[in-house]
Amino acid sequence: MLEKMSDFFAARVNDYDNHMINNVIGCKEGYKKMAELLPGSVSNILDLGCGTGLELDEIFKTHPTIKVTGVDLTKAMLDVLKQKHPNQKLTIIHASYFDYDFGIERFDAIISFQTMHHFSHEQKIKLYSKVYSALKPGGNYIECDYMVIEQKDEDFYFKENERIRKEKNIVDGEFYHYDTPCTIDNQLKMLRIAKFEKAEMVWRKANTTMIVADKAIKFSL
Repeated sequence: MLEKMSDFFAARVNDYDNHMINNVIGCKEGYKKMAELLPGSVSNILDLGCGTGLELDEIFKTHPTIKVTGVDLTKAMLDVLKQKHPNQKLTIIHASYFDYDFGIERFDAIISFQTMHHFSHEQKIKLYSKVYSALKPGGNYIECDYMVIEQKDEDFYFKENERIRKEKNIVDGEFYHYDTPCTIDNQLKMLRIAKFEKAEMVWRKANTTMIVADKAIKFSL
């Protein structure tokens, strides 16, 4: 049974943190790993699908003065984030990150944690192109997500999602919660199509996988 994306997370907000930390293998370690991967010089980041801010809980420990813009579709989760970190430099945007204007070369780094495994290749490439443009030269995009190894597994989930959406007469473009993990190879390929000069997997536990993509520094002649 599919639920609208925002409704799905709003209904689970009270147990969300506990579920992600204790039931999703790799997330507890992944939150800490993401904080470790952020360079010490980073002062301004964008968090896509920030939710209740589990990754930010760790990032604020290692980067206490960092400025964060957090974008999420579910207001109930953003309310929890505000309650957890009332004194941080935190700008909260209640919107779809597909629609929100990131700006050009605004952020030292952009991050996402367990949010991208609901979307098509086409949607991701378009989003990653926005991410690339929003990063300052030399900036990093760090993505931790549910990824698979074999193409047959990716194909199965995408076909099931398509079948169910057709049965329910769900209009294209409407966000409903259903996991469609991509292979690591396809994730890296999508980031390269979006013009990232370098993209590589840096960490993985079970299906929780971390990728870092780099935007090159511009050199003037």
